[in-house]
Amino acid sequence: MTNTTPPPIDLAAVMHAYELWEAAAAKLVPENKQRLFTFLASAHITRVIVTFDGEGDSGQIEDIQPYKGEKEGKLPKGKVELLDLPYGAKQVTARKRSATDALEALAYELLRAKHAGWENSDGAYGDFTFDVAGGTITLDYNERFMSSEAHQYCW
Repeated sequence: MTNTTPPPIDLAAVMHAYELWEAAAAKLVPENKQRLFTFLASAHITRVIVTFDGEGDSGQIEDIQPYKGEKEGKLPKGKVELLDLPYGAKQVTARKRSATDALEALAYELLRAKHAGWENSDGAYGDFTFDVAGGTITLDYNERFMSSEAHQYCW
């Protein structure tokens, strides 16, 4: 008779591998930010607002609005090369992305890093301000939660 019971999962090893990947992925953010900002600045984009919303175990980018100064603008055509490290990959790869895809990728990466699970249960919403002129990304994050109060009386 053969043993068909799968071996136990070493959760400590799984979590360690995840932590190593997470640290390696975080190191890519400054370089990707610089590459994206240079690409956006080449089209005179000074700011981009990226709006997100999620709940019930799904979430998405709702809107991407670029600005040239105070006026609405258009994202540049063409592609920007960002560095990518999918979970489980051993090497960083460069991928060319449209401005929209690059903004979404960076927004999702920053959401995962700061608020993993933002799309679960009651979810969260907010926006990123990619301040190209100022060289910063600001996250305004709003988490939803359901609240209840219970009262019991006995006389």
